Amino acid sequence: MCDLLTPAGSVRPHSPVPLPSFFLVGPPRTGTSWLHEVLGRRMQLPTDVKETRFFDVHYHRGWQWYRAHYPETSVYSVAGEVAPTYFASATARARIVETIQAAKVVCIFREPIARIESLYRVKCAYGMIGCTFEEALQRDPELLESSRYATHLNAWQSALGKDRVLALVYDDLCQSPQAFLDRLADFIGLERFALAPSEMRRVRPSASLTRPRNYYRTRALIRLSNWCKCRGLHRVVATVRNSPLHRLCLGGGSPFPPMSLTTKARLYEVLRSEIDELETLLNRDFALWKGLAPLQRDARQVFPTLTEGGIPNPNIRSEPCL
Repeated sequence: MCDLLTPAGSVRPHSPVPLPSFFLVGPPRTGTSWLHEVLGRRMQLPTDVKETRFFDVHYHRGWQWYRAHYPETSVYSVAGEVAPTYFASATARARIVETIQAAKVVCIFREPIARIESLYRVKCAYGMIGCTFEEALQRDPELLESSRYATHLNAWQSALGKDRVLALVYDDLCQSPQAFLDRLADFIGLERFALAPSEMRRVRPSASLTRPRNYYRTRALIRLSNWCKCRGLHRVVATVRNSPLHRLCLGGGSPFPPMSLTTKARLYEVLRSEIDELETLLNRDFALWKGLAPLQRDARQVFPTLTEGGIPNPNIRSEPCL
């Protein structure tokens, strides 16, 4: 399905847009919003929306719905999708393998404790969850599941082949964005480009986020936004995003307290085996990711959603944190 692509990095005048040849699957909070902005100026990504959620949530809407996120013609020869929720989704992985046989996948790995905390703050700020961090760890399996780096990297490599899965590290993006992008561009078949000074900034950092003024009002706005996106009403979403209503519903609440050292230590205990295996897979030292000594207690007593090895218990369903 991807044989419509022209040679790497070439530009053609308004040719039919091919199916995505690559997916940047994150996981979330690994620089994907910044990469979406930067790459979107040089290649074809879904229009009006960063994440279609097609392969994990909206697959039932069909290919016509998915292709409507891409223009009929484009000057770019490379098409892709930035889709961080696909990383930990076995369903999305199977659907991509089945329907886009030549697809490539890019994973980005960030120190897992900081990434989990960042994801929690974003979910809370946008009304997806409204409980404490410790409660969210038990009620929202995505927080920990998306940190099972080695497990899901192995799964992607097994499904697509190691040569079609690129594993990058968020620390490298922070230290040398240009070198990071050069490696990414070479892998996806995009001609290398130089970053402009205006592009050397963070996009949507979580450090400045606060809880919403009113959780239920924010949650209602986000649900309305998702409803509109599913029906292609992206202009409505953009109008609301730039209106006073958006500023009224997002932010303005209390700041997030820092994560306790006890919680950090317990998370390190849960995720240590994943970090150890990732070191082996990437032949890289992640000692700085293991900075806290593990506590002498079973992590399953703290996080009952976990089974042996830190795997979310399938018998415990995710529920809203109200």
